[in-house]
Amino acid sequence: MPGDLGVINSLFEKVLSGYSITKHDALELTKIPNNLSIYLYANANLIKNYFKGSKFTLCAIINAKSGICSEDCAFCAQSSISKAKINKYPLLDKDLIIQKAHEIKSHGVKRFSIVTSGRKVSEKELLKIAEMINEIKKIGLIPCASLGILDKKELKTLKLAGLDRYHHNLETSERFFPKICKSHSYIDKIKTIEKALSVGLSVCSGGIFGLGEDWEDRVDMAFKLRELKVDSIPINFFIPIKGTKLEKKKKLKPIDALKIISLYRFILPDFEIRICGGRVQVLKELHPLVLFSGVDGLMTGNYLTTTGRDPVDDVNMIISSGYQI
Repeated sequence: MPGDLGVINSLFEKVLSGYSITKHDALELTKIPNNLSIYLYANANLIKNYFKGSKFTLCAIINAKSGICSEDCAFCAQSSISKAKINKYPLLDKDLIIQKAHEIKSHGVKRFSIVTSGRKVSEKELLKIAEMINEIKKIGLIPCASLGILDKKELKTLKLAGLDRYHHNLETSERFFPKICKSHSYIDKIKTIEKALSVGLSVCSGGIFGLGEDWEDRVDMAFKLRELKVDSIPINFFIPIKGTKLEKKKKLKPIDALKIISLYRFILPDFEIRICGGRVQVLKELHPLVLFSGVDGLMTGNYLTTTGRDPVDDVNMIISSGYQI
């Protein structure tokens, strides 16, 4: 026990002094026994407070185009191989999306993202979304988008329309990725992120945990995100959905979900780390501990095909925990 606490305390002090932990260091943290995990969470939260302060940022998304996807992601209800019963519809009208943006802004949300299914949007859809981005910016929200594997010209079009941040998840490690998706490659994802950064967009990229990956995969993705120098890292926890390839996969244990958050804060001390899908369903009674394990942002409201939390409840949780929005 003293040795395990020594590992946490030593790396905590080093990170505060500017040290970038190694993969070996990170893997040592994954070995911390469950009965000492609370010390890992607490130290990760102190790192967050040191680098990011006491403010939490809220973001929200709208599923602007649902289903009808060519990709074969094993975890996704919108996948071409999914038999899940979900709503399927083409790109929503601008008025409906702007109405949702106004609604979400009233809850103190700062960022609002347009998310579409499919490998990428069409040229016609891209131009429509560019108009939506311009309107979202006018009402005082920071526009974000997740539209698939776009090229540099398409990303530049969005940037000129007022887009601030492009979202494109790595999902998992390069080693594990072929086990969950074969219709596009990990390199496709990396190139999209690099192109978005090259045109001056902020980038949001993270993954989904609990797909069958191991701790080394989780560490590898964190180091790839650090190497890419993305700005924001969304952490999602897998929820089995009937009709998908992974419908029988068990959810993560709450204690491991929190450990993932804390591990990422040690590896990425000054990055935005945002807890997103699956947090309520996976963490259950331990859900409020997300605010004390290293995150500095929450995605609120509903997700793509799963239910999230009411923004009012998230705001109340943050404020009652002594933090600010």
